[in-house]
Amino acid sequence: MTAAVPRTLPVGAAFDRMPFTRRHWLIGLALFTAFVIDSWELVALVYVQADLASSLGIDAATVGLVLSALSFGMIPGALLWGPVADRIGRRPACFWSMVAYSVLAIGSAFALDATMLIALRVVSGFALAGVYTITFPYFLELVPTRVRGRAAVYLSMGWPIGLLCAIGASSVIRDWSWQIMLAGAAAGGWAFVLRAVVPESPYWLVAKGRQEEARVVLRGLASPDAEAELTGSGGRIGNPLELFRGGLARVAIPALLVNFVFSWGYWGLQNWLPTLLAQQGLTLDASLAFAALSALMMIPGYLSASVLTARFGRKKIFLLYVLAACAGGFLFGTADSLTQLYLGNFALAFFSLGAWGVWNTWNGEFYPTASRGTGAAYSVAMQLIASTAAPAAIGLLLGQASGFAVIMLVINAFLVATVLLALPLPETEGRTLT
Repeated sequence: MTAAVPRTLPVGAAFDRMPFTRRHWLIGLALFTAFVIDSWELVALVYVQADLASSLGIDAATVGLVLSALSFGMIPGALLWGPVADRIGRRPACFWSMVAYSVLAIGSAFALDATMLIALRVVSGFALAGVYTITFPYFLELVPTRVRGRAAVYLSMGWPIGLLCAIGASSVIRDWSWQIMLAGAAAGGWAFVLRAVVPESPYWLVAKGRQEEARVVLRGLASPDAEAELTGSGGRIGNPLELFRGGLARVAIPALLVNFVFSWGYWGLQNWLPTLLAQQGLTLDASLAFAALSALMMIPGYLSASVLTARFGRKKIFLLYVLAACAGGFLFGTADSLTQLYLGNFALAFFSLGAWGVWNTWNGEFYPTASRGTGAAYSVAMQLIASTAAPAAIGLLLGQASGFAVIMLVINAFLVATVLLALPLPETEGRTLT
């Protein structure tokens, strides 16, 4: 008898009949915790601005530079790490990114002055960009097709959990150096957990011609199609120019612009929330409590989006949630009572972060395997350019004594632009990754 010839199957199709198993839960938990650490570090200094200013003897403008330094360093970092992850693999990119960040972050906690702190935060951001950029594409390449959207939105819930960790640490330890040190130490330890728990992406392994290794991973993920001859989507691996050629460019360009305007709208508010609340008469403790309650409201926002995106698709839910966030922002910006202030911000938090959960999934599904890390890199770079520019722009508006309502009007304008730019993007719910 002759041996049976294995059937040929696109690697993405090996996830279509795959069950969601305990192994997927462990992978999700590992990457979720990594995202929590990313989130904590990105906002670690926001809630200790007063200590930062007094201990280093710096003004509000310099505080703004410190707050933007990490994001500024992450911009070139993302542009490097994305193509690197496409070339050397998702797993080693995540591991070495977290290890390098941990060492640099702990070092920055001992900065002697603002100049040294800004420089070290820039370099730390360069390192952190790797795991921040790759987390979502990596996860999308390891979960079954039918639950990909819902699972990735759950992964996004790491953001408010990290935010709550930063707020909790700030309420107990109002020392900027300890905030950085704790986040850095957590990242260093978790890098080894990631390496032990999360396998390499089968999509990437197939793209590199490593068939048997891809089958081993698929067997561990309980794919019934693990023994097939697997094929990839082709394309030049890790080449940024691929994003701007042919049909992919018609998706990549508006998607990159959405990353910029949506991130500007979010970070324009988030980085200066304590200051804006102080203008409304809230004390530091009241502002921390306000921010904590807002972060809690993000969680049901994610949960509702995860259910609805599986039923109605990415596009409809994303557009609906961003428009609802605009309405919340309008109420927040025009509030003339503490009750309206809370209701407006809770609606803004609920819908804007629900929309982010959908976007983190949707955006990662636009690109083929050969360009997925690179596409994520350019997306994150656009987000980081916005998150670097937005605090400085809002700081200038505050310096010119612009009112609370004016600032919220500017932020809402970016949310409206987000909707307009997302309209031509294709639906990806239920589609096999290529």
